[in-house]
This record gives sequence, structure tokens and C-alpha cells, in this order.
Amino acid sequence: MTEKILDGQTVVVIGGSLGIGFETARLARAEGASVIITARSPERLQQAGKELGADVAAFDATDFDQLETFFGDLPTPIDHVLVTGPGPYYGLVADMDFDAVRRDLEAHLLLPMHVARHAATRVRPGGSLLFMGGTGGRRTAPGLASIGSLTAAGPALTRNLAVELAPVRVNLIAAGFVDTPLSATILGDQLDARREQLRTTLPIGRVVGPADIANLAIHLMINTAITGATVDIDGGQQLVEG
Repeated sequence: MTEKILDGQTVVVIGGSLGIGFETARLARAEGASVIITARSPERLQQAGKELGADVAAFDATDFDQLETFFGDLPTPIDHVLVTGPGPYYGLVADMDFDAVRRDLEAHLLLPMHVARHAATRVRPGGSLLFMGGTGGRRTAPGLASIGSLTAAGPALTRNLAVELAPVRVNLIAAGFVDTPLSATILGDQLDARREQLRTTLPIGRVVGPADIANLAIHLMINTAITGATVDIDGGQQLVEG
């Protein structure tokens, strides 16, 4: 029998009930890992856990007391943690919702720091913390002040954590548009037009999906030579959109 690449390992996916998190958990299970997924919605999480054959924990990861309790209660050492998150907040400074900006800051910058604090002592040496970021905020335009700042901060945070937490590895996936339920929620009735535009303009000739991100996530988990890296995956979107 062929050995699977994650046999005997445990993968935690924070935000694992839908989209990128769910697909990464599914692939990790297929590669032999034990999987623990978390999400806010108990009903959706239970369904995802049943479908994946994964353990589940329902809580809001930006409630940092609950996050600490979750990691403290894990029964065994783990090998990898993937942290997904909500979509970006866009808004002009003149009418910005600063409560939304604060929630975005918690989800995209403070959450990784708290995960690093509580997970690092639970992850076996050579294991990894893997965070999700984006590429869209790298350009400048009205409405991108918040997400642009967070996008710029992600790689710096990743590099510093990789040094501080070694030999646990820390990496960041910077994704462009990914065809997920979250994208559908953000774009609404503009989703099909966006898909078609990307199909006709991206160098790869198709839209990036959750499976593409999941394959990259699993590679970053198993490749023990990679740490402190920000890896772009956008199908060439930055090449054609600037």
C-alpha cells in the first residue's frame, strides 16, 4: 500500500467549513491526515465535519480567549495549522466604517499573532503555520487604504514569525480572485461577469478555485525547506490587471 504524504499527521483548519478551508481539509484527509476544523456556525460545521470525517470545534476565532482555550484543549501535538479568514473590507476614508476596519484588523493581523502564540508550542518541530492573505490590495486606488495596509503587513508578519517560531515554519498564501462562496457573497449578481472576464484575460485561461489553493497549502505543509515565504497564486491576475 502506497504511503500518503500526510500519514500520521494532524492538520487544524481554522475556518474549515467552506471554500478554501474546507477544500484544504478534504485534501489533507485524502492524503492521510487527521483533521480538526473550526468555524463560527455550528450547523454548517457539523455538516462539514461529517462529510470530511473530521473533528470539529465551533467558535469565533477572533474571540481570542476561546482561541486560547481551543489550542489548550487539543489532546495531542499537531503538525500544521491553516488559518483562513473573511473577505477584505473596502471603503473610502471619508465614509469608512471603522468598526468594520477594526474587525478586519483583528481577522487579518491580530488573529495570526494569537494563533502563533498559542499554536507554536503545540506544533511539532518542522510543522507549519499557514496564513491566507491576498494580492488585490497591492495596487493603489480609492477605497483600498485598509486592505492595502493589511496586505502589506502580511508578508512582514510572516517573515518575523518564521524567525521567532523556528523550527516551526510560517508561510503566507497570497491569493487573487478565488471562486468561493465568499466571493459570491461579495460580488452578488456581478459574479458571473467577473468569472467571464477572468476566463478571457488570465494567462491560465480559467478561474482559480479552492482546489488550486488547497494543493498549494498541502505543498507548503510538506515542503520543509519553505518558511517565511509569501507565495502568490492568482493565475496571472497581477500580470494583466496591474
